[in-house]
Amino acid sequence: MPALPTSIAAVLHGPKDLRLEPRSLWAPEPGQCQLEVKSTGLCGSDLHYYLAGRNGDFAIRSPLVLGHESSGIVTALGAGVATQYPHLRVGMRVAIECGIPCRSLNPDGSERTGKDVCKHCSSSRYNLCKNLRFCSSAKTFPHRDGMLQQKINHEAWCLHPIPDTLSYSQAALAEPLSVLLHASRRAGICPPPSHPSLASSSSSSASSFTSFSSTSAAGKKILVFGVGAIGLIACALAHELGAERVCAVDINNDRLAFAAREGFTYGEGTGTYCLPLPSRNHSTEPNPSNPKEPEVIRRAKENAAHALAIFDEPDGFDVIFECTGAESCILMSVFCATLGARIALIGMGSPLVSSFPISAAATREVDLIGSFRYADTYNEAVNLLSGSHIFTANCKSRHTNGEHELEEAGFSQKLARLVTHRYPLNRAKEAFELLARGRDEQGGIVLKVMIES
Repeated sequence: MPALPTSIAAVLHGPKDLRLEPRSLWAPEPGQCQLEVKSTGLCGSDLHYYLAGRNGDFAIRSPLVLGHESSGIVTALGAGVATQYPHLRVGMRVAIECGIPCRSLNPDGSERTGKDVCKHCSSSRYNLCKNLRFCSSAKTFPHRDGMLQQKINHEAWCLHPIPDTLSYSQAALAEPLSVLLHASRRAGICPPPSHPSLASSSSSSASSFTSFSSTSAAGKKILVFGVGAIGLIACALAHELGAERVCAVDINNDRLAFAAREGFTYGEGTGTYCLPLPSRNHSTEPNPSNPKEPEVIRRAKENAAHALAIFDEPDGFDVIFECTGAESCILMSVFCATLGARIALIGMGSPLVSSFPISAAATREVDLIGSFRYADTYNEAVNLLSGSHIFTANCKSRHTNGEHELEEAGFSQKLARLVTHRYPLNRAKEAFELLARGRDEQGGIVLKVMIES
């Protein structure tokens, strides 16, 4: 098969070694579409790969194209797409889902049976599929390239149409929003997906989310650790879902000020707390009442007590989204949790913690919930970004006198404010360096950087 004209890609060869390279562009395979990538947001995991050549335990073993928060336009259809996915056509604008699970299918496309069935794909948890390949991730090898390139071939079922009223950069936010929709379902404050992508007719799309009796945020008090882009989306979504109060903790006062000023925190009283960094003169004396207590635990208790005092929430919070992955925040979250609370672990930072207050969590029935990527979230994400009121039934108990309609209409606009900087593909290295610094030349805060064409 002859190669088509080349496509330019930003390829990572090692730490800070990002090169623009031509890539041969082939016709899409059966079941795929060819896309012109229009907008890609740079994620924290992309930054980890750029700076260190790895993201946690996943190290690049061959040159890798980064980027997985993307949108684009369909430029060609592979064989069978027009029949199997009649809603897709050339010229259609789409949000691109970058996780490719096995879908419980054999290589020839037939469904697996018996013991060969993928239990994760068949129960709406395809994010846990053992054979999933995620664009821009080094978890599997050979790696599957990401979206920092001009054109790419991608599975048709992973393409989600977007309305003309939604910009490409807004549509790219469907990916990080999906992370929080999934985490919110895991934490029991968001209803299950309305349109499962992979579940068979005999399986329930809610099967992964029935461990908690409640799927409503109404009346809940939510605390978010870390107000980077993911944490800010966590705040906005909790508000959208009907939370009574949303507060945030970070080490960066400017980000906290942004969160408060732009309405990401919500409710009566102070909604932000700046976590002090431990000073060199910080006491390392043992706790006289518990001399065997590790210093990190003692400090976590102190910081939690200070934060709860500032928030005037002595009993703690019902749901906590830990978006930093930092050991200090993970530990602190346990002591900020009320009895029977749920902590959703979203941040991918410290792979290990030196100590953990297991007794404090167990005796107070604080649930620690892992949350990894997402499954069956893109339809809701696109609808939310488009201004749809898909969670009205869950939120209406909080709003009266028409205020609900006004607040909900601002959700997509609020998320659009996260996009602070835009770069073309040929300046991708500059974009990564800016994201690493956290401030631009004018001193402006850097939240979400978009690579656009």
